[in-house]
Amino acid sequence: MGDPAAKRIGSVPYLNAVPLTCGIEAETEFLPPSRLAKRLRSGDLAAGLVSLTEVLFHDLYDILDGVAVASDGPVKSVFVAHKKPLEEVGVIRCDTASLSSLNLLKVTLAKRGLSPRIEPLDDYARAAEEDAVLLIGNPGLEFLRSPHGHQILDLGQAWQDDTGLPFVYAVWAIRRDQRPPGLGQTLLQAKRDGLAKLDEIIATHPEFDAELRAAYLCEHIRFDLGEREKQGVARFVEALRAVTGETVYDPKYIAGF
Repeated sequence: MGDPAAKRIGSVPYLNAVPLTCGIEAETEFLPPSRLAKRLRSGDLAAGLVSLTEVLFHDLYDILDGVAVASDGPVKSVFVAHKKPLEEVGVIRCDTASLSSLNLLKVTLAKRGLSPRIEPLDDYARAAEEDAVLLIGNPGLEFLRSPHGHQILDLGQAWQDDTGLPFVYAVWAIRRDQRPPGLGQTLLQAKRDGLAKLDEIIATHPEFDAELRAAYLCEHIRFDLGEREKQGVARFVEALRAVTGETVYDPKYIAGF
């Protein structure tokens, strides 16, 4: 890809983002979700595959239509692992890297009338020792592969149970003040290429084993942003306003450009 502006793309270093950055890896900066959001917010990047809530809480971005990291049922990589029944949990330690997952947790707890304290998880290595912990992304998948003795509340499944809709975790957010010509088409093509090469990604990607990669990328993660996903986003906007009391902006979708 020859457009220098396209080098101002950011994504996350998670398995679920691999099909959406196919062919543009060299032009993409990979950062944890919270750091990526800060870079995009500051204007260092023109586009980022960021947590949905980064877009909803900051009126800076448009959402590239047609592309998302979503689930319609269990997602497997966003969950609360808890040793005691959730009703008895006083503190949930959280991976704060993803604001979408953290806010989905708040919405899920509020729906169930629960209000434990939410505190940062300082040491991933001690996650299995915590009474309750929110994990996301690759660390979450790794946790499920190891002995842990926890019950699992999959937040994708919880949202589907509560609303009947998919949940959107991440989107391509495009800064309105930085819209390089052709960037949208570049990102859409990366998705098309990634899905066309999904079998190759599953067979060759170094993280986890092929069986897990296949189940995760083919059964649990969805990469489309269609009407049902947008309905899920709209429902999440309503829930966020009710639970957080903060200003939550209605999303604005744009087609490829």
